[in-house]
Amino acid sequence: MGDFPVPNLLPLPVLLPLLGAALTLAFRRSDRLQRAVSIAVLGAVVVVAAVLVWQTDARGPQVLWLGAWEEPLGISLVADRLSALMLLVSSVVTLLVLLFAIGQGHADSDDEVDRETPLSIFHPTYLVLTAGVANAFLAGDLFNLFVGFEILLFSSYVLITLGGAASRIHAGTTYVVVSLLSSALFLIGIAATYAATGTVNLAQLAIRIGGLDAGVALVLQLCLLTAFAIKAAVFPMSAWLPDSYPTAPAPVTAVFAGLLTKVGVYAIIRIQTLLFPESPLTGLLLWAALLTMVIGILGAVSQSGLKRILSFTLVSHIGYMIFGIALATQAGTAGAIFYVVHHITIQTSLFLITGLVERIGGSTSLHRLGGLAMASPLLATLFFVSAMNLSGIPPLSGFLAKIGLIDAGIAVGTPLAWVVVVGGIATSLLTLYALSKVWSQAFWRPLAETREVAELAAEEAADEAEQFEQAERDAGRRAGPPPGGAATATLVAPTGVAAAVDTSPRALPRMMLGATAAMTAVGLVITLVAGPLHAYTERAAADLQQRDPYITSVLPEGVRR
Repeated sequence: MGDFPVPNLLPLPVLLPLLGAALTLAFRRSDRLQRAVSIAVLGAVVVVAAVLVWQTDARGPQVLWLGAWEEPLGISLVADRLSALMLLVSSVVTLLVLLFAIGQGHADSDDEVDRETPLSIFHPTYLVLTAGVANAFLAGDLFNLFVGFEILLFSSYVLITLGGAASRIHAGTTYVVVSLLSSALFLIGIAATYAATGTVNLAQLAIRIGGLDAGVALVLQLCLLTAFAIKAAVFPMSAWLPDSYPTAPAPVTAVFAGLLTKVGVYAIIRIQTLLFPESPLTGLLLWAALLTMVIGILGAVSQSGLKRILSFTLVSHIGYMIFGIALATQAGTAGAIFYVVHHITIQTSLFLITGLVERIGGSTSLHRLGGLAMASPLLATLFFVSAMNLSGIPPLSGFLAKIGLIDAGIAVGTPLAWVVVVGGIATSLLTLYALSKVWSQAFWRPLAETREVAELAAEEAADEAEQFEQAERDAGRRAGPPPGGAATATLVAPTGVAAAVDTSPRALPRMMLGATAAMTAVGLVITLVAGPLHAYTERAAADLQQRDPYITSVLPEGVRR
């Protein structure tokens, strides 16, 4: 890069999407201009993120103090190996999901059906979400991290309710309440941290927290960890996720599943390694990792809808990342970082594939799907590759990521670490079982058999509705149907039959299919470059464990106190 001041690039991943959001809002009457601006902005962010990955690996952390304030009074943006890698992966994901959404908008317009995305408000909101994610990754202090969270959260409130359907409003309400709770707790933690240390700058906190009373430091850590655990969907604070994500439009669900929980995981990695390196809560985190894995995957196994299966596997695999963090070793941290990168790409791919499954099959319920492998062999291939990758089948990146974490757990060697290792292996096998169920029923089950299942479900629902009405008449009153009762029977059952009987699949739009294939290919590329990527994550973990590279890059020598 010669003498180019690389730190001056740091604001661009935040500023470019915000500028793009303003332009797309101004161009709200022109879909074509909105799409062009969004693609150009996110493409530029990918380039900037790639440069930052290269420069942070070659030169160390890059720091920019905003507003010309003297250090450490101002706001700092910091890119180290971890944040630059997260920024690159997230920018690639947001670009490909945008292309999927644009393809969906084209296809829906051509088919003359109600369009879910993109709407005139989708592009500016989506770009603001991207800016919030970037700001969270680059934040050098707790309050700016809070601002990043809030930017991405208020954007997600809009995206999760696009279309205004009752189910989306209900899910959005749950999501908003949980998010506001975690944000309030985070704000309380920031206030308490400032009261105890006199700063919210992460580099300064790394120096000052060590001088606090152990009890005070523990309270601060618990407050921040709880706030981030809610955002990351760590058990027992994960119940909100399976009810919130499945109702949103396919591209929105995909970007939520791929990125939003990982921002919470990133925050946990940052505070655990930088602020609380000698944490007394490693045992608690190990238990949380184990329960997140096991409870999440048991929930996935019990589901019959593809979106809910993937939502529960999303929760479950957060446990692997918490496992690596809880080990508090360089190998564990490196494994957690590698797993985050792997999981962002694969989980996004699977939710994009689910959007295509719903488009071609008319449903995501396994009771109503069948014959998809014959209807679209390419879609079946994409699902198979992504499902095997998530399940950890060798030699894919999911296998390599899990092996890294298992090796790190065995190296620690404590009984609890061994228990979590066994839990991780069991979770991987159950993930394979859950996704194999989808593969066998949705893709390979004959349509005639699907029809029989759907008709039986319709008959059972009709019988339940008749029994309910008879009971109401016998009681001499006419009350509304119970949840899941007659109203569900009259709406859901006929849909199931129609989805099974309709054997003429809808053609998959090329742009949607291309974006999904590209996202799946990114997961395969991670497998091909697993060696260099693992070496990079090892260097990132070494920096995090040592802490000095971050502290010395952010704070001049005279203010390191």
